[in-house]
Amino acid sequence: MLVAAGVAVAGAAAAVTVSLWPTGDSSGPAAHRPSDAGSATASHPSARTNAPSPSPTRSYPLSATPRTIPAVREHTPARGPGWRPARGGRVVIDDEELADEGRLLAGEIGLTYAGQKDARAGDVELGLDGARTGTESYTLTVKNRRVTITAPAEAGVFYGTRTLKQEVHGGGTAPEGVVHDRPAKPRRGLMLDIARKPYTAAWIEDRVRELGDLKFNELGLHFSDDQGFRIESDKHPEVVSRQHLTKAEVRRILALAASRHITVVPEIDSPGHLGAVIAAHPDLQLRSASGGATRGTLDISKPGAARIVDELLNEYAGLFPGAYWHLGGDEYQALTVSNPAASYPQLAAAARSRYGSGAGIADLATGWLNDRADVVHGHDRTPRAWNDGFFRGGVVRPEGDIEVAYWTGKEIGARQPVEYLSAGRKLLNYNDEYLYYVLGQPQTFVYPAGERIYEQWTPRVLRGSTPVAGKYDPQILGGTFAVWGDFPNAQTQDQVAAGIRMPLRATVQKLWNPTKPALSWADFRKLADRLG
Repeated sequence: MLVAAGVAVAGAAAAVTVSLWPTGDSSGPAAHRPSDAGSATASHPSARTNAPSPSPTRSYPLSATPRTIPAVREHTPARGPGWRPARGGRVVIDDEELADEGRLLAGEIGLTYAGQKDARAGDVELGLDGARTGTESYTLTVKNRRVTITAPAEAGVFYGTRTLKQEVHGGGTAPEGVVHDRPAKPRRGLMLDIARKPYTAAWIEDRVRELGDLKFNELGLHFSDDQGFRIESDKHPEVVSRQHLTKAEVRRILALAASRHITVVPEIDSPGHLGAVIAAHPDLQLRSASGGATRGTLDISKPGAARIVDELLNEYAGLFPGAYWHLGGDEYQALTVSNPAASYPQLAAAARSRYGSGAGIADLATGWLNDRADVVHGHDRTPRAWNDGFFRGGVVRPEGDIEVAYWTGKEIGARQPVEYLSAGRKLLNYNDEYLYYVLGQPQTFVYPAGERIYEQWTPRVLRGSTPVAGKYDPQILGGTFAVWGDFPNAQTQDQVAAGIRMPLRATVQKLWNPTKPALSWADFRKLADRLG
């Protein structure tokens, strides 16, 4: 019998709490540092206690679907005692590629990591199964006094260990039966504006651990803006702010993220939002015909503007190994005035010189975006840009593989998401009416509590609250919850962590499964509190 996640099973009024305990004298592993293996063994007293096995003739009701965040997609119930970590239990693997996942899980739930061994009663066995499809899918089976987690790839196995970790949290029992689980969307992210509000490396590492446990797989770092440039640079140290992350700190963050199967996506926003760079290179600032300086904006008619941005892109491509790069492209101030050509004649002239007499400043800006995309293409990265960096009409078109980070419909000449989708574009959902946590709550922004995301938002709700047609769903790659530092002192970093806690959980629930959740918001909150 197959039961969808969260649906009550007839005859199973409550989850079974009786466990089968393995015999043996081996003790759990020594405590690890949090960055290496999560919780120490001491937090799992059940793993150090011998208890008698229940009678094999005992009759058990059908198991209940496990309660996790995000909820599992499918659970086939079975009769049996379930599984809890106990003294003598081990984590074993069938492939050395799973050693990191095995060590991490063993340290978290208080078992011994035994490497490539045959599983026995009380063990957790991790394995790769090439017969299945979907690199992030997995199967978790609780049967015969052991747990087996298999998947086509390491990421899926890791997600299976996250489900098991939640099931046994606080002395809980992994229910008998089989979980088949997979995400609805391949991109599930958190973006941090570390340019306007610097965060410590330790705080970012804590978010990485949190994201990993929730099955997110992207962390965006917006590290350059008008207020700061926050990562050490060897090529242009003059642009770096006093408070910044060293490259050594970034490498530690990247290593931790990789161990949680999280891709870190860097963003150097251009040609706007570059005030920190312009402060060190004022000759590159855009000025109007009257000589007025345009804040944070490069004069893209100057060769030096492209040169410094490309040098930075090339430098940081050597630091960040992920497959994606965010180019920004939003809010270019030259295109927000009533008559751009009159206000910035040098840009208009450069557009005509490069693209012909019919070209305008929007074409020059699109050409800038394409040129930066070519730079990151040279490092085998897929580029993305904010939706207001794409312009209607003109003689220059954005390169076809630039993904749209759709965040707003408030810009001049705003277009509905369908315009991008009908043109074949792939989109990532950053809907600012649901997924934006803006410090200080400027304009109409309010801190999201997560309830509206949980009850109303889906990945197809790209603008406002109305979803696009289902036929476009394959082009919507996923979504990202974004934290912006407009007023950086409005909250401490600990307040930010507390404020985004439930919105993150609501977001990943809808990215993992966009259908109506089985739990009410009140029950979802209680579950989140119980799981920690």
